[in-house]
Amino acid sequence: MTSLMTNTSAIAALNTLRSISDEMNTTQNRVSSGYKVENASDNAAYWSIATTMRSDNKALSAVQDAIGLGAAKTDTAYTGMESAIDVVSDIKAKLVAAREPGVDKEKINKELTELKNQLTSISKSASFNGENWLYEATNATGSTQEMVGSFVRDSAGNVSVKTITFDTTDSILINDNAASGGLLTGGTSATVATGTTTTTATYYLISSSAGTGSGTEVTLTSSTSEFEIDGMISSVDAMLQNMTDAGATIGATTSRLKMQDAFVADLSDTIDTGVGRLVDADMNEESTKLKALQTQQQLGIQSLSIANSNSQSVLSLFQGG
Repeated sequence: MTSLMTNTSAIAALNTLRSISDEMNTTQNRVSSGYKVENASDNAAYWSIATTMRSDNKALSAVQDAIGLGAAKTDTAYTGMESAIDVVSDIKAKLVAAREPGVDKEKINKELTELKNQLTSISKSASFNGENWLYEATNATGSTQEMVGSFVRDSAGNVSVKTITFDTTDSILINDNAASGGLLTGGTSATVATGTTTTTATYYLISSSAGTGSGTEVTLTSSTSEFEIDGMISSVDAMLQNMTDAGATIGATTSRLKMQDAFVADLSDTIDTGVGRLVDADMNEESTKLKALQTQQQLGIQSLSIANSNSQSVLSLFQGG
């Protein structure tokens, strides 16, 4: 039936054209934005996951910055410890030289004094952002330093920040609050051979402003005996061992931070890739779809034009010959 009031063909063609136009708008938005899921209305589940993971990635970026700060602290402490080890090694060499008969021990002691001053300077200067792992003036035993290491979200959605710790108790060289709390201010005991027997000697290198350490300070006078020098050498060597252990611990912490930094960087890249798989548009697919839709749109316009022309053809039935 042909009707002037209701053109079913035109209605059908118009509906098809509207559908094609909606699909074109969607495809064009994906091409222009690069996302197939840009808003929650596109896919609520994927949008929610992507938004959460992007937020976590920002937190991971902050973790990387914090790890960099922690690495700077450990690098500073290690540099200071390494320099201090070199100076203490020089002190041990001077003491060995003082063991030589006829040597002017007082002149050697002047060199020792300057080397001790250098140790104090190194310890106090090894500070980064207000933290010093080699010098302590407020705490009797040192403290536990915390550095941000990771950001974790568990299966229940709970988040937490994990830290990497370092105990400065074993790395403090000079403690001006309690002499016993420093490797160089507290007394270090060592065994000294005396003929067929052994004797324990206890010496410290630097006098703390809070008082002297246990034992005797490493210092030379013209009357210092060979036995006393042997005790100083043994004690200083024991100090070197303790400092070497502390340096190794600092180095291990630095290595841990570097590995964690590399892991966090890789994890961040992996999250970016995973989010992209959820919400990024496939530009090859979308461009192909857009061309197909453009062709369909042209055909739809032609179909609508044909459907509208059917009404005009009815007029020919009423035209006289």
